[in-house]
Amino acid sequence: MIAELGHFSLILTLFVALAQGCLALAGAARGNAVWIAFARPAARVQFLLIIVSFATLGWSFIVKDFSVAYVAQNSNSQLPLLYRIAAVWGGHEGSLLLWLLMQTGWAYAVSVFSKQLPDVMVARVLGVLGLVTAGFLLFVLLTSNPFERLVPAPIEGMDLNPLLQDIGLIFHPPLLYMGYVGFSVAFAFAIAALLAGQLDSTWARWSRPWATAAWLFLTLGIALGSWWAYYELGWGGWWFWDPVENSSFIPWLVGTALIHSLAVTEKRASFKNWTVLLAISTFSLSLLGAFLVRSGVLTSVHAFATDPRRGVFILMLFTVVVGSSLFLFALRAPKVGMGGRFELISRESLLLVNNVLLAVAAGAVILGTLYPLFIDALGLGKLSVGPPYFNAVFIPLMVPALLLMAVGPVANWKSAKISALMKHLHVPAVVALVVGVGAPFMLGRWSALVALGLALATWIATAVVKGIVDRMRATRTGLRAQPRSWLGMHLAHLGIAVFVAGVTLVMGYETEQDVRMTPGSTVSTGGYDLKFLGVNKAQGPNYIAEIGDIELSRDGQILRLLHPEKRSYISSEMPMTEAAIDANGLRHVYVALGEPLADGAWSVRVYYKPFVDWIWIGCILMALGGLLAISDRRYRLKKRRERKAVLVAAGGTTA
Repeated sequence: MIAELGHFSLILTLFVALAQGCLALAGAARGNAVWIAFARPAARVQFLLIIVSFATLGWSFIVKDFSVAYVAQNSNSQLPLLYRIAAVWGGHEGSLLLWLLMQTGWAYAVSVFSKQLPDVMVARVLGVLGLVTAGFLLFVLLTSNPFERLVPAPIEGMDLNPLLQDIGLIFHPPLLYMGYVGFSVAFAFAIAALLAGQLDSTWARWSRPWATAAWLFLTLGIALGSWWAYYELGWGGWWFWDPVENSSFIPWLVGTALIHSLAVTEKRASFKNWTVLLAISTFSLSLLGAFLVRSGVLTSVHAFATDPRRGVFILMLFTVVVGSSLFLFALRAPKVGMGGRFELISRESLLLVNNVLLAVAAGAVILGTLYPLFIDALGLGKLSVGPPYFNAVFIPLMVPALLLMAVGPVANWKSAKISALMKHLHVPAVVALVVGVGAPFMLGRWSALVALGLALATWIATAVVKGIVDRMRATRTGLRAQPRSWLGMHLAHLGIAVFVAGVTLVMGYETEQDVRMTPGSTVSTGGYDLKFLGVNKAQGPNYIAEIGDIELSRDGQILRLLHPEKRSYISSEMPMTEAAIDANGLRHVYVALGEPLADGAWSVRVYYKPFVDWIWIGCILMALGGLLAISDRRYRLKKRRERKAVLVAAGGTTA
């Protein structure tokens, strides 16, 4: 009965979403105040209905109702309660229900936090979001119903994929989906602005905090995903250019370009067409990522194995969204003015070049990800595109983007003088040169790539610090008196610097060893000694583990015991490696058990990774920068004059 309630709630949500989309857009077009007013309550009702569906599926997992096919496929009676709850989104059908929860949640947030916006504009935004929600609801109800019953019900379930039985499952998908789906709000604002013919700075001001919030969540989701793969899969890397990893990285790159372009449109009323195109592209690429993960065209540890019908449906939804959006853009774009003029050397020009570099980088990643699929589909053989391609193409595009990151914030709008830029940046340039040339010598081995990476990281970080100090001196105020959006920008750029330094040092100085170890044998890495003491067996809640005891010491002093595991899950007999990591903020000593060998020996993989934590610390700083930016007080103030101007142009009314 509980499952039927969840299914009925989905059907009811579909009707509400269709009504919201059609009535809100029609009301905005015809000036019908009743239909316009329907948008906000409809969005809130949808969210509540999806909460009901989500809760019923969660309850089915908690009580082990294996008559629900999705529960039987992704759980069993031995699965710990925490993972039974997380298993709600551990498979295809549940992950789409999570998507719908996020989709309706964002629409609910728009309905609540948009009271300062014109009702007619909010109706258009919520109308677009309603139609997007309806599309995903049709997908779920027709191809991916999480409430289908099994008759007769099995006595036991098949268990959750052992790869997903980790705390990463609890946080990674929700954060990632909050980013994916959050860009639908920026997309909806762009479509609403096109429908109203109001592509101006006011629209950019409304859209910018929503786009930044989505970017914030996507940044955290990608970072957590890379950390999860790092310690769970036992590979010892942090990014593998896996096609499914790329599917989230591509919209992040275009979304980064979007939030910078929105800043220009808000400040100078420039880049209006380009900003709208980026908003459309970012959400469209999020849908493309969903297609890649759920279509079955990719073979990856991250991908869902599904039947082709689902991929075809998502591809159709992707085609409708992209096609209709670009058609509307083609109709409206020629009527949009060019906006404020600017010189070749100006902040606008620098941001434009940066946007182009990010867009080209995203295109390069798309090409490397999709080209093998096209070759395979055409029957021309199998082609693998891996890290060598991505590193060779991506890094040269990012070097000038990182150089411009320090220049843009100090350049004036409209026109900037090279002499003024040099005055601001000569100190960061000197410090970057010294660190880039000298630090590799101090680290023991000089490398041109390491020198370049450290110089770029130092260039950005020093420019950030100098920019903040110079502004506080000029305004004679403290840090708290500075605009939060400005501080958020600098904090995010500082996060990029820390990230670049972490990547550079890991790639330049990591070591890897695969060794045969017997009890009492020792291996050295990065100045540390690891002594293999043996392996003991232990019983987990739903697995049997072989746990290694490895003594970590330095200069004869024992630091701690490391316990890497080799698990065999009872339901699937699938082996899993659980690495042991000793971290101190400056390096990781990473140990993973391989296979048992003869005479009590084991194969053991040992990594030494300097500064690898800086990669995730940098991502956290970026996200905090985004959070600081969207908390800026100007996004909470009513702009009565702007509101009145938009209302007059749109022919709407306020409640």
